[in-house]
Amino acid sequence: MQHTKLSGHPIISQLLSFIPREIVDQASDTFQSDRYYKTMDTWKQLVFMLYGVVSKVHSLNSLCKCLLFLGQKLSYLGITTLPASSTLSDANRKRPNEVFGYIYYLLLAYYRSEISDSYLSLPINGEVSPDRIKLFDSSTVTLFTDVFKGAGRNPMNGKKKGGLKVHALLPLDNMVPELIWLTPASSNDKDFLGQLKVEQGAIYVFDKGYVNYAVYKKWTEIGAFYVTRLNENATYEVVSQIRTDIHDFLSGGTILDQLVELKTDQGPMKARLVTYKDPLTGKVFRFLSNLFDFQSHTIVLLYKNRWEIEPFFKRIKQNFELGYFFSDSREGIKSQVWMVLIANLIFTVIHKRIKEAEQFTTLVSMARANLISYVCFQTILKTNYLAAEERNLEIVQLDIFKSEQESVLRKKEKSP
Repeated sequence: MQHTKLSGHPIISQLLSFIPREIVDQASDTFQSDRYYKTMDTWKQLVFMLYGVVSKVHSLNSLCKCLLFLGQKLSYLGITTLPASSTLSDANRKRPNEVFGYIYYLLLAYYRSEISDSYLSLPINGEVSPDRIKLFDSSTVTLFTDVFKGAGRNPMNGKKKGGLKVHALLPLDNMVPELIWLTPASSNDKDFLGQLKVEQGAIYVFDKGYVNYAVYKKWTEIGAFYVTRLNENATYEVVSQIRTDIHDFLSGGTILDQLVELKTDQGPMKARLVTYKDPLTGKVFRFLSNLFDFQSHTIVLLYKNRWEIEPFFKRIKQNFELGYFFSDSREGIKSQVWMVLIANLIFTVIHKRIKEAEQFTTLVSMARANLISYVCFQTILKTNYLAAEERNLEIVQLDIFKSEQESVLRKKEKSP
């Protein structure tokens, strides 16, 4: 009987089939990234590095050794020779990381319609559609190297570790960023605002580390909106009170809703200030926004949704290799981050295609443990149970020798 769960390609090839070769060719032509390379072209580096971040090997040497177990299985991808560690190291050091960033954005455009969460259809507080909301934040990847300067003061003992800061712009309706910006950990978060090309009508939600009044004012003029927290050192005057609920102060909720005029270097700027007390913790938060026409509780809920970006950073750090790097160069480190983002995109597409039948972490773990298996990955993921004949595993090795000895996993038949 033919096994319906077998595929003609190993799982590593099945995963890479989600990257159309013409996308890689377009990126390499745009950046001329294959101009000085005879053997290690952009496609091969992409394949080897993706294998490394998914399998979570801890060094470049381990990666090249593990590739030996693939044998001829990469021939399905047009690769017939495996790289020397020095060859892959040179490619990581010299090839510009921007080519892999470009591949990521091309893939994002290619799969955009598949990765949005259709269940997020109800407006927040009945007023704001989820597809208008953009979240952004940053997370630091700690490095055992001085390539990227770390944040904070130098320690009393020892040497300060380097760090790479990953800034991500994430739509509320999916877990795939639509903008990534990589900087040293020591860089100021507010610089990221200069990289944003905001959309008219979109609502950007972020924390107070990105404060930049000049940018806020510009967004208001072009019809883009923001929700953030007010800095403690901000100076402002109250223009008018929209709502004052002193009676709610003890129980929690929205306490104040005010129109204020902020004092900035560019002159006064009008904004809305919503003061909220958490009923559970008793902490008081002050939210700043240019959404003047919505209910105050809508602004509170919008900021509450900002925390949806944290699971994204947790997801990529837990499931893909960002604890160890295959290069100690700037280009190599950034390239590996792009590989992780590409891997996250591929597995997100698979996750959507199987209707989220398995948890994302389980999905990646299954692939990692079976990268050279010829089982059809998506078919296995959709399988809820095994048929009787699939659960009956014959002990072939023992049957060959007709031995009286039985496996510890198989009960002896009772004699009559």
